[in-house]
Amino acid sequence: MYRYDSYDQSLVDQRVSQFRDQTQRYLAGQLPEEEFRALRLRNGLYIQRFAPMLRISIPYGLLSSRQLRMLGHIARTYDKGYGHFTTRQNMQFNWPELARVPDILADLATVEMHAIQTSGNCIRNITSDHLAGVARDELVDPRPYCELTRQWATFHPEFNWLPRKFKIAFSASQSDRAAVRVHDIGVQIVRNDAGELGYTVFVGGGLGRTPIIGVQLADFVPELDLLSYLEAVLRVYNLLGRRDNIYKARIKILVKETGPEKFRQLVEDEWARIREGELRLDPAELQSMQQHFTLPAYAKLPDPDPTYQARLTEDPAFAAWTRRNLHAHRQPGYAVVFVSLKANGVAPGDITAGQMDALADLADRYSFGEVRATHDQNLVLADVAKRDLYALWQALREQNLATPNIGLLTDLICCPGLDFCSLANAGSIGVAQDIFDRFDNLDDQHDVGPIKLKMSGCMNGCGHHTVGHIGILGVDKKGEEWYQVTLGGSADTDASLGDRTGPSFARDEIADAVQRIVEVYLELRHSEDESFLQTYRRVGMAPFKARLYPLKAAA
Repeated sequence: MYRYDSYDQSLVDQRVSQFRDQTQRYLAGQLPEEEFRALRLRNGLYIQRFAPMLRISIPYGLLSSRQLRMLGHIARTYDKGYGHFTTRQNMQFNWPELARVPDILADLATVEMHAIQTSGNCIRNITSDHLAGVARDELVDPRPYCELTRQWATFHPEFNWLPRKFKIAFSASQSDRAAVRVHDIGVQIVRNDAGELGYTVFVGGGLGRTPIIGVQLADFVPELDLLSYLEAVLRVYNLLGRRDNIYKARIKILVKETGPEKFRQLVEDEWARIREGELRLDPAELQSMQQHFTLPAYAKLPDPDPTYQARLTEDPAFAAWTRRNLHAHRQPGYAVVFVSLKANGVAPGDITAGQMDALADLADRYSFGEVRATHDQNLVLADVAKRDLYALWQALREQNLATPNIGLLTDLICCPGLDFCSLANAGSIGVAQDIFDRFDNLDDQHDVGPIKLKMSGCMNGCGHHTVGHIGILGVDKKGEEWYQVTLGGSADTDASLGDRTGPSFARDEIADAVQRIVEVYLELRHSEDESFLQTYRRVGMAPFKARLYPLKAAA
């Protein structure tokens, strides 16, 4: 993984010192609230319903065991003993004391972490495929390109006050696991017909109040022109994006109102002016960055591994876990392990300080000291020898981190909702628990098969509900919590926005509604191999709607 040099460390240390002074002046009444608001947002600090919330940057979701232990230390020392992994591959702490936030940032700096640009109208955390470097369908490892982009974006003087927040994602695999089409800029690493490496660039995607699938702005940008093309897009947006209306300030609105062709021409014109300048990547610099992401020292292992195969036969519970929580690895004798943060009775994405410590130890023992965060609010140990899987599974089970539900209905994602967020209209965590209780039988979930259920507590869409196979949006009706349902969304290569089923459901109806949706799917699918999304796209909304709304009429 990338390691700070002295310049990186100096910048982060200086930022900690600056924010400590700013916080002390604010608490002493020497810095007005409005001035401090802008400063705290640049350091990842929000004020939520009950307490401040601090968002920690985890670039492209990659953590060392040392960094994970530090997050555990922060949870234990400054918070209520747990943290929350988000759909942006970051971590949030929901209960820090404002006066102690500078101490948290100082502790983070000792392990090459920070909260810089995790909020505010700037370029946010760069995200990527959580299987980067180990996926069999990967063209190249996208993380060196992510890191180069992160360094370009951090403290960029021209883009420090954009019209609105800005998010960039990278993928280099045939299957899009980074949701590049629903980002402000999505970068798909490709090869052209001549075998040259480059980028297909999508622009103007985004969720929230106005969900939009991004347009393909460039078919092929040469490899060394990455930063100049990104800069051209940002310059056009910074110049023309609206600042008079927060709801129309995202680049997706600018692209839609300008029109893709005109916007493309504006970017091409700007790119022509800057393409041959200092932003052009130096091949030696790119190669140097790639050396930070070399393969670990894999052992030469038998595949299939006889010990692993024997355990599959001997222990049905272990076999069930391997069917859901493992992913194929490109290295013979190894597997990718998904660590589920979706256990019954736990808010999706939450993890305790003790679990973080234990997982850091397991990463050191079994996965070369690295852990990854996913967009689905789970964690990954990316390099586990198959011979070690049984011992790892036993250890994860002791920590309540081995629920065999990856990709199933209870592997749902949701934002913190009204339990924490000052913007939310309705609760999310309680509804997630209702759904978990309704579908707690894992055998039944396996029979249903993969379904991506995503839920948000308001139209900002932090839970990505508009691209869920089943999406749930919390709304407020005269002080009561109601929930709209959408079907048919996807954030994958076949990205699509979900269709609204009809009127919203009351809080005590939503689990019943989800159950009826699943029942219709099971009745209408051609076979167990036909996914929920395939069935929905084949049969349409009508049969689901017919089953859902007699429920409303009876109420």
